[in-house]
Amino acid sequence: MPLDGEYEPSPWDWVREQVAEYEASGGTRANTLRDTGLPVIILTTRGRHSGKIRKSPLMKVGGDGEWALIGSMGGAPTDPVWVHNLRADPSAAAVQDGPEPVDVVVREVSGAERQQWWDQAVAAFPPYAEYQAKTEREIPVFVATPAEGS
Repeated sequence: MPLDGEYEPSPWDWVREQVAEYEASGGTRANTLRDTGLPVIILTTRGRHSGKIRKSPLMKVGGDGEWALIGSMGGAPTDPVWVHNLRADPSAAAVQDGPEPVDVVVREVSGAERQQWWDQAVAAFPPYAEYQAKTEREIPVFVATPAEGS
């Protein structure tokens, strides 16, 4: 079931603009992290307090029906807000990796599974290793898979 409700764009200009351009073009524009050429996806969550729809561009890790969502926030000492939203309701999420969003169910991974996805994430975006080195928290890793019926 698609996420519905009031969309509240990010207060960060670059996030708001990238999401708008990605969605308006069906994923054909604004589909890389700024000028890096590295692909991104759009993660949609429901705010755990506001109930509003939130959207975040994330590095694309995985694909073909399974994506890793890396809560790095550039190595900041706290998790990004979308991490808290997913922990509160892991079934209130969608991933857009191309023209249309797909409803997903998300689970946080740990142990060997986390390490496997983490290694894939660092291969896709090497700065993740630097981000982990500069923070004391373990950067959370989630795996998103299409919801039944998506």
